[in-house]
Amino acid sequence: MGSVHRATLVLLMFCLAVLGRAEYLKYKDPKQSIGVRIKDLLGRMTLAEKIGQMTQIERENATTGVLSKYFIGSVLSGGGSVPSSKATVAAWQSMVNEMQKDAMSTRLGIPIIYGIDAVHGHNNVYKATVFPHNVGLGATRDPELVKRIGEATALEVRATGIPYVFAPCIAVCRDPRWGRCYESYSEDPNVVRSMTTIISGLQGDDPSDIKGRPYVGGSKKVAACAKHYVGDGGTFMGINEGNTIIDNDGLMTIHMPAYYNSIIRGVSTIMVSYNSWNGKKMHANHHLITDFLKNKLKFRGFVISDWEGIDRITTPQHLNYSYSIEAGVGAGIDMIMVPFAYTEFIDGLTSQVKNNIIPMSRIDDAVYRILRVKFTMGLFENPYADPSLMGELGKQEHREIAREAVRKSLVLLKNGKSAYTPLLPLPKKAGKILVAGSHADNLGNQCGGWTITWQGLTGNDNTTGTTILSAIKSTVDPSTQVVFSENPDSTAVDSGNYDYAIVVIGEPPYAETFGDSLNLTIPAPGPSVIQTVCKSVKCVVVLISGRPLVVEPYIGAMDAFVAAWLPGTEGQGVADVLFGDYGFSGKLARTWFKSVDQLPMNVGDKHYDPLFPFGFGLTTQAKK
Repeated sequence: MGSVHRATLVLLMFCLAVLGRAEYLKYKDPKQSIGVRIKDLLGRMTLAEKIGQMTQIERENATTGVLSKYFIGSVLSGGGSVPSSKATVAAWQSMVNEMQKDAMSTRLGIPIIYGIDAVHGHNNVYKATVFPHNVGLGATRDPELVKRIGEATALEVRATGIPYVFAPCIAVCRDPRWGRCYESYSEDPNVVRSMTTIISGLQGDDPSDIKGRPYVGGSKKVAACAKHYVGDGGTFMGINEGNTIIDNDGLMTIHMPAYYNSIIRGVSTIMVSYNSWNGKKMHANHHLITDFLKNKLKFRGFVISDWEGIDRITTPQHLNYSYSIEAGVGAGIDMIMVPFAYTEFIDGLTSQVKNNIIPMSRIDDAVYRILRVKFTMGLFENPYADPSLMGELGKQEHREIAREAVRKSLVLLKNGKSAYTPLLPLPKKAGKILVAGSHADNLGNQCGGWTITWQGLTGNDNTTGTTILSAIKSTVDPSTQVVFSENPDSTAVDSGNYDYAIVVIGEPPYAETFGDSLNLTIPAPGPSVIQTVCKSVKCVVVLISGRPLVVEPYIGAMDAFVAAWLPGTEGQGVADVLFGDYGFSGKLARTWFKSVDQLPMNVGDKHYDPLFPFGFGLTTQAKK
């Protein structure tokens, strides 16, 4: 019996040792280096698992079983794509967790990376803090403030269980006719470069000396995405997704510099732009994506396409999808945003690899980069939402940062019909004041596009915040009578006996192509409200817009003029400065043209003849 017992024991120990060995997977061991973990995991993956990692699908298609069946690597929320209308933080966390469970039920258990457009705060989410759009942040000239905005945004995004944001947009908008101009910090590449501090806010400060590698400092930070590579802000006549006609030197000195800074800061991902450069689609540009970005600049994160970006390589889009796959993946795009037609993409790419059209080395490069970001950010160790962060969404400290950003972003362009009679700051104590205009009591108009939905919404019931009207009412002396009329008639204005008027007008919300405009006029009834009010009452006009608009015909009628851009949910920041609790300090980060016939016109141009030059901005002192 002894020898049989001994043999059984030896066999048992052997089995346990084999089991132990089988259970030890290097890629699951956080003590191993990231390089070792990636190589170990990559070596275990089938072609289907690799191509799945390269595929990003829309939230609404990530139904139960889809992620595990196709080994999907990433899910996104498009603009306005939410679990339910006015969804709670708990609902967001639950949705992301369910998807993550599905992804991790596979043989290798690779977590998904969930991405969302948090371009001015966590802007898709009900009750999130909505910060000023980038056009306003550029006017602050305050990179440290922008970094704090990144930190606050990261916490609010993580509150919903999401670890990845498609931000910042580091476009250099050279023509305000472009519908995305408000997503650009400035027409000046140096201002845009200075604002890449937001990446360090979102991801954390990279402590390593190795620049170019993705960096995310733990589970309270998010992976960032510099976009849109490259030249999106330089298209002919500002046409969205159009053609950027510029020589190599111009591309490198105007549109490329912010990418150098982003890479140095350890940005995790870079999104390719819809535009073409001298007629060649960026999504098919092997030279700029692989030779320059990956090989010359040594970018080590992953390159992601834009929404259906490879489809748009052809005109009309999706005309020859197999060519689009070959051109896009062949150019060096690692993760393909295929919100809907993901099975067609997976089948097409699989076939091209099997037929040696796309080499396995290109697939391995893509997956290596995607896994590097996932390992770097700790996604394998912390794949699920952190319930302790739920209270970060829309919290007061973040709203205070947004309010500060509003104050610092306001640019005072005129103050008094002569320099000797300034109107601002306004007295808080007055008999009766008029507040007029379509944007005075409209939170949606204040926030602009990319807010709750893709195109944005008008009205006050879409999220929480402070309108400019309610901010005025809470700032003036209790004895001051505030009368609000969106579009008053001249009789009411003339007979109103007002001490002064605040007219708040501007553009309705828009995003992308819907915002392209060849005339850049103030939408009706803005001009008539200015004329009606300002002809008989001392008035300050506050313009809410994503860019400079044609104001020359009306500027003479105004006593004071403030560019407030798209300030977001914290309208109190506008009242803070109008009434002198703080001084005006913003400086134009864009040239204010006289007429659209001058466009494009940028600082440094030979025939530079602006209404207000780049860098202009009057200042006031805070009332003591």
